[in-house]
Amino acid sequence: MKKIHIVGLGLLGGSFALVVKKSRPDLVLTGYDQNPQHLEQALVLGMISEAKETPDADTDVVVLATPVDTLTSLLEETLASTGDRTLVFDFGSTKELICEKVANNPKRANYLAVHPIAGTENSGPKAAELNLFDGKVMIICEMEKTDVHLKGMAYELFELMNMKLRFMDPKDHDLHLAFVSHLSHVTSFMLGKTVLDKTADERHIFDMAGSGFASTVRLAKSSPAMWAPIFIENRKNLLEAMDSYISHMQQFRDKIAAEDYQGLTEEMVEANKIRDILDLEKER
Repeated sequence: MKKIHIVGLGLLGGSFALVVKKSRPDLVLTGYDQNPQHLEQALVLGMISEAKETPDADTDVVVLATPVDTLTSLLEETLASTGDRTLVFDFGSTKELICEKVANNPKRANYLAVHPIAGTENSGPKAAELNLFDGKVMIICEMEKTDVHLKGMAYELFELMNMKLRFMDPKDHDLHLAFVSHLSHVTSFMLGKTVLDKTADERHIFDMAGSGFASTVRLAKSSPAMWAPIFIENRKNLLEAMDSYISHMQQFRDKIAAEDYQGLTEEMVEANKIRDILDLEKER
C-alpha cells in the first residue's frame, strides 16, 4: 500500500488523514473537498500532500467521507474510474441503500461498507482529531462481498485507527443507528429549537442553563448539511424510533399532568437501567 485518496476532508476524513500521516508517513495522501476553504485548510494542516479531484490510477485505497446523499453516485463513479486493485470504502452513517445500489456493480468486490462509530458535534478540517477513532467501534457490513486481498489493506488501516471491529447486516445497522444515534440528534436539535423559541420572550433563560442542558443539547451544534441527508435516507427506521419516543414522552407528560408521583418514579427507575447496559459496553 503506497497511495490513499480521501474525498471529503471534514471531521471524519480529516481525522483519518491525521492518523495515517502519523502512523504511516511513508504513504502518499491526496484528497479533495468540494468546499474550497476546507480543501485549503486540509493542505495547510498537512492532512494531504496534494489536492486532486480524482485519484491516480494506481491509488491503493479511496476513502469516501462525504454526506450520505452524495455517496451512492460518488461510489459508482469511483469504482468505474479506479483500477481492479483499488479498495474503496465509505464512512457513511447509513448502509442499506448504498449496499443495495452497488449490489450488482461489476466491481462490487472492490467496495467495503464501513461506518466508524465516532464523531463530535463539530465539522470541517479544523475539527479533525488525531484520537477521534481510538478505541471506538468500526461497523463492517457485507464483509464477504469484498475481495479478500483488498480487505487486508482495510484491516491494516483500521488497526492504525485502533478500532474495534463489529460485523452487521446493513438493514440491522440502519435500524439500530436510528435508535441510538439518529434519534438522539433529532431530539437534541428540537430541544435546542424549543429553548430558542422561549428565549424570544425570556432572554435570561441561558443564565439558568447548567451542565445537564449543555450536554443534552450538544448535538444540536452538529452540521445540518450532514444530518438532513441522514434523516431522509434512514427515514423509515427513524420515523419508527421517533414514534416510539413521542409515545413515551406523551405517557410521561400525562403522568406529570396527573401528579402521578409513583408512575413517574417507576418510569425513571426503568430508564435508569440504561446505566447498566452502558457500563457493560464500556467493559467490552
